[in-house]
Amino acid sequence: MEELSRAVDLMEQQKTEEAMEVLEEYLPVANEEERYTIAQLYQQWGMLEEAKMILLGLIQQYPEESELKLMLADIHIDLEEDQEAIELLNRFNPTDEDYLAVLIQLADLYQTQGLFEVSEQKLLEAKQLDPSEILIDFALGELSLSNGEYQKAIPYYEKVYQQQEVFAEVEIPVRLGECLAAVGEFEKALTYYEKVETDNVEVLFRYGFIAKKANRSDISIQSWEQVIEIDPDYQSVYFYLAETYEEEGRLKEAYETAKTGLAVDELNKELYLLAGSLARKLGHMEEGYQLAKEAVSIDPGFKEAVLFLIENYKQDQNFESIIDLLTHIIELGEEDGYYLWELAKAYEEEESFAKALESYQEAYNTFKDDLDFLKAYGYFLVEEGRQREAINVLDRYLKIDPSDIEIEEYVGRLKETIDY
Repeated sequence: MEELSRAVDLMEQQKTEEAMEVLEEYLPVANEEERYTIAQLYQQWGMLEEAKMILLGLIQQYPEESELKLMLADIHIDLEEDQEAIELLNRFNPTDEDYLAVLIQLADLYQTQGLFEVSEQKLLEAKQLDPSEILIDFALGELSLSNGEYQKAIPYYEKVYQQQEVFAEVEIPVRLGECLAAVGEFEKALTYYEKVETDNVEVLFRYGFIAKKANRSDISIQSWEQVIEIDPDYQSVYFYLAETYEEEGRLKEAYETAKTGLAVDELNKELYLLAGSLARKLGHMEEGYQLAKEAVSIDPGFKEAVLFLIENYKQDQNFESIIDLLTHIIELGEEDGYYLWELAKAYEEEESFAKALESYQEAYNTFKDDLDFLKAYGYFLVEEGRQREAINVLDRYLKIDPSDIEIEEYVGRLKETIDY
């Protein structure tokens, strides 16, 4: 064993090549126990192929030695030779001393390969052997969680939580909170999240999100403020915090949070729109427009921002801006029947009747069964002296809603004036 000790000393002195030479030279004369020790050293030092070759030889001599097979299985796994590890572990018998550990390791391997049902079978078999082993409950909980079977995972995590709050470096209350939230039990989920003291921004962000679902905006705000304090670059938090401030009537804080978030995440169209809406509520009208237009420039297909601009331009009687906006959006390929209708109405307000007619005609295919559109289009056609077209449009209206006596009488009068 002197040579092995010398190799260890050399490795500790970072004389790696010399340490390797000592082991290579000694290996041919080493006995079984020494070869096993050398395999252990190789494994510790990351010389996995060398360790594997030694273990394969030892297993040929001692095929029933479970410790050797378990060690070799670990090396196969580290070498990403999962199939070899599975074949080796499946050689164990239920009567073997390490069979429980083998089942757990097999379950992990099968899960890695996507064979979730086989993985669960191995874990349930292990649970029959040792019902009190919380490692098995933890593994079953993790497996169920990874499969999206949240309700199924809850009792397993609860059993672990009865004994340990942290298992395998995992906060069990967080897992329980996540599963409970996923099945809609937000208030119960909160009771578990409240038990966790953490500076993990992912956990804090999720805590705030679940609190929001449980109508506890106070907790949401506190958690998300903490996220920003710990990691100001955590982009996702700004929109939700600003939105929650707004819901609580804290408009100035909401606006400042949104603007701060935009400095961190310059391409967040939803945050630009929220900031624009808040700016207008605070009286910053022109800035509100600019922020909303920025959202549209990021994504011309962001309909919510386009509609926001249209509605606010209408309030300001700024129909020219509606025309500029919608013609640009449509030129970019965002053809939408609603945009054409709004464009028609804007042209009508600006007394550009020929263009309004063109937009109404283009929108007709989309809205030919929409009562509001048909009525507006029909009246427009009458104003333009196109009574026959108007009658056709309003007759279609009456087919959809024959109970509208006012329109029926109006159409009747139209027909009389042109001898229809």
